Amino acid sequence: MDVSNITSSRLEALKRAGISNPGPVFWNLSTPALIEAAISREEGQLSANGAFVVRTGQFTGRSPKDKFIVRDAITENTVNWGPVNQALDSEQFARIFEKLTKHLEGRELFVKDGFGGADPATRLPIRFITEKAWHCLFGTQLFLRPTANEELHHQPEFTLYFAPSFETDPTVDGTRSSTCIAIDFTKRIVLICGTYYAGELKKSVFTILNFLLTDRNILPMHCSANAAKGGAVALFFGLSGTGKTTLSADPVRDLIGDDEHGWSNNGVFNFEGGCYAKCIRLTRKNEPEIWDAIKFGTVLENVVMDPETRTLDYNSEEYTENTRAAYPIEYITNARIPGVAGHPTHVLFLTADAFGVLPPISRLTPEQAMFHFLSGYTAKLAGTERGLGKEPAATFSACFGEPFLPRHPKVYATMLGDKLRRHGVKTYLVNTGWVGGAYGVGHRMELQYTRAMVEAAIAGELDTVETRPHPVFGVHVPVTCPGVPASSLDPKAQWRDGDAYDKAATNLKKLFDENFKKFE
Repeated sequence: MDVSNITSSRLEALKRAGISNPGPVFWNLSTPALIEAAISREEGQLSANGAFVVRTGQFTGRSPKDKFIVRDAITENTVNWGPVNQALDSEQFARIFEKLTKHLEGRELFVKDGFGGADPATRLPIRFITEKAWHCLFGTQLFLRPTANEELHHQPEFTLYFAPSFETDPTVDGTRSSTCIAIDFTKRIVLICGTYYAGELKKSVFTILNFLLTDRNILPMHCSANAAKGGAVALFFGLSGTGKTTLSADPVRDLIGDDEHGWSNNGVFNFEGGCYAKCIRLTRKNEPEIWDAIKFGTVLENVVMDPETRTLDYNSEEYTENTRAAYPIEYITNARIPGVAGHPTHVLFLTADAFGVLPPISRLTPEQAMFHFLSGYTAKLAGTERGLGKEPAATFSACFGEPFLPRHPKVYATMLGDKLRRHGVKTYLVNTGWVGGAYGVGHRMELQYTRAMVEAAIAGELDTVETRPHPVFGVHVPVTCPGVPASSLDPKAQWRDGDAYDKAATNLKKLFDENFKKFE
C-alpha cells in the first residue's frame, strides 16, 4: 500500500499533534482497506472464516503496573493516587511525548477518528494515531464510528498515540519498564508504547471517561447491558472472564453493549461501538451470537490457526488463555443501535469464585449490594494481565473495575447506590466460577444453569421467591429457580465434605472483611 490520503488540513492536524514530518498517512480508512494494509505489511493473516488473526507478542494482556496519570492542577486532588493510579509529573510526560513523536517522524501512520459514548449529548470525540494498521482496525471496530459528515468536522478532545515499537527508558523517563501507558488530562493526550496488546487502547478511553463523566453526574460502569424488547434493562458487572459478554449476548434480548456503559439521568448508554469477547474454548452451541460475529472485519488476538487450512483452534492456549475477538456491535444480530436505553430494573454482579464457596445466585439487600460492589471479588484467570501465573488468583477489584478508576471507589459506589435506590433496582450476585469444591477439585458452573438463573432474575421471577440466608455471607439464596435443579442452588450441598465447605466459606469471608476495612 503506497498511496496515503493525507490532505493539507490533516497534515496541519498532525503538526498540532506534534508530528511535523510523517511518512505516508492513511486517515479514516475503511475496514477492507485497513485489512489490505495490514496484510501487505505482514501484520497478520486472514482465517478461513474471514477474521484477521494477529499476535500481540510477549504481552498478551494489559500491563497495569506500567500505567500512569500526570499529576497536575487538574488531577492533584481528584485522582485516587496509589498502586492503581501512579503519578507521572508533567516534565516526565513531556519528555516521553517528545521522544515518541520524534520516533513517529517519517513512519507510515494510520489515523482514525471516533467517539466514546453513544449518547450524542455527552459523547467524547477521540482520535488515535497508530503505527500498525491492525491497531487502527481494532480501534475502528471497538469505538463509535462517525458519519461521513461528522468526519469532515471532527475535532478530537483526546488524542491517543499507539507506538508499540517505541520503548521508554526507566532510568530517564521515570517509568517502571520499557512499557508505558500514560494519560495527561490537561493536554488531553494518551501515550501507549512498548506493548502490542490492543486492549490498552480500549481501556485508556474507558479510564478517560471514568474520570470525566462523574463531573456530569453520569456513572461510568464496567458492565455489559441488554434489554428486553419491551424495554426492561439489565446490567452485568464483572471483571474479565466472569461472563459479561457471554451472558449479555442473549438471542431474545437486545444487546446494548458488552463491557462499558454510562448511567445518566436519562438511562443507560454504551461507551463503545464494538465488542471485545474472550474466545477461549468458544463453541457455536454455547455462544452462537459470538461465534457468528467472528467473520471478515473481526480482529482475533492470539488465537491458534492452522497455517495451511487457516482453520481456528479456539481450545488452544498455546499463546495465552486471553484470546480475544474484536468486532463491531452490529455483528451481533440483535444489537441495539444506537446503544441507548432506559434505566435498569436489575443489576447482576458476576464473580468467578475460585474457592467454590459463593452461591450460584443470591439476592442482595441494598447494603449487601454496596458491600459486593465495593469488594469486586473474583478470580483473575491466567493471561488477562501480565504477572499472573497458571493458577487463578483470588482478588478484590473495587466496583469490578478498579484498574480503570481514576477517582476513589467511594465516588462511584455512592453514585450507584443513589441510582439503585431512586429507581428501585433489584440486585443479584451470580457465581459463574467453581462449585462442588475449589479450583482443581470442583468444576465450573454449567453455563446452561447460569443462563437459566440469569434469565429468571432479569425477568423478575426471583424477586419474590422463597430464599434462605447464607450462613456465612448472609445473602439470600433462592430455594427454587426455573430450569435449575434445587440442589445446584445450594453451594454447600455440592461439596462432598460439608465441614470443608464451612471452613472455606469462613476463610473467604475473612478475606472479604479484611479487604473492606479500607472503605470503613
